[in-house]
Amino acid sequence: MKRLVDVYPYRKEQDEVEFLIFKRSADVQYAHQWRMIGGKVNPEETYYEAALRELKEETGLSPDLFWTIPSVNQFYNHDIDSILQIPAFGAKVNKELAISLNHEHVSWKWISQDNLDTYIQWPEQKRLMKLLANIVISKQILNEWILEF
Repeated sequence: MKRLVDVYPYRKEQDEVEFLIFKRSADVQYAHQWRMIGGKVNPEETYYEAALRELKEETGLSPDLFWTIPSVNQFYNHDIDSILQIPAFGAKVNKELAISLNHEHVSWKWISQDNLDTYIQWPEQKRLMKLLANIVISKQILNEWILEF
């Protein structure tokens, strides 16, 4: 079974959360889709180590705050006839830092929660992004969710 992670980079502006999303390259899985960061967990890694590595590889960024979203991205993959459960992580990033894309993406942009339906196609990803925004706005990130790295 594949072990995968999702990472949702974000920033907080006044009372609004903005998400950093990325347009996938033409020659990779999910070509031309706007998405968050995602990837495979290497055999020697924990899920959170893989999430931090994927964020760094795909954007050049390290988060100011990194935490486990208290839910998972769950969906059925017919290619492998399995239900995947993917841990999701919130990554608060500094808006002043330069973003350096790898070959998997052709562009990036910041979007507000109001624009999720315009850019994000996967229902579970939208749900997790809304959950993240609600937790951040209500200042309810529990200490148990925060990961030291």
